[in-house]
Amino acid sequence: MPPLPGTDMTGICFRDQLWLNTYPLDRNLVFDYFALSPFYDWSCNNEQLRSRSIHPLDSSHLSKMTGNEYMLSEVMEPHLFVIRKVKRDSPEKTTAMLTYYILDGSIYQAPQLSNVFAARIGRSIYHMSKAFSIAASKLEKIGYADSETESTSSEAKVVKEAIDFKELKRVDHILASLQRKLPAAPAPPPFPEGYAPPASEAEKGTEDTQNPEAQLPTVDPIIDQGPAKRMKFQ
Repeated sequence: MPPLPGTDMTGICFRDQLWLNTYPLDRNLVFDYFALSPFYDWSCNNEQLRSRSIHPLDSSHLSKMTGNEYMLSEVMEPHLFVIRKVKRDSPEKTTAMLTYYILDGSIYQAPQLSNVFAARIGRSIYHMSKAFSIAASKLEKIGYADSETESTSSEAKVVKEAIDFKELKRVDHILASLQRKLPAAPAPPPFPEGYAPPASEAEKGTEDTQNPEAQLPTVDPIIDQGPAKRMKFQ
């Protein structure tokens, strides 16, 4: 029985090992081998040529007929043969219907390009969805671990702050007791002869208005700046 029109037979494979052991698989006998498979349509024009003892792939006769026919499109003997099923409307006009290929003696129906794209896109969507699910689960685990770490660190920080506060009180108490035991700080040494301490801002402004040329140095001579940089007074 020929396959029904539009039947998807991409899930099956045909192979006749007895025929392959008996006859060589070449361009002259490949159609006879293909005619044994369930992919073959017995109502095609090629079958009419076979019944008339004409080679079924003779293009000179097929071009004069109309209807469904098979043609051999690509050949790589003895491994690969590509057979196309077309609908012929005129000697010049044909419409492609299905494609079959024989690979090392096994016959397959080639899938439609739209089915190939749909299968590839569906597989890609599946793997992407699975990857996003794994990433989301890992991010949830990381977030849970971070929250636990933050809670632990906050508890440790509170305990640490409490310990630091007690230690601060203890240090203040020690410093206060030492300050009571130590003698009072000595008075600062007098300024050297000829040095006038810097005046306040108000006094300085008054002196500048009265005598702008006479300005005393503002560098403290007590700080050792070296003999070459030390201020000289006459």
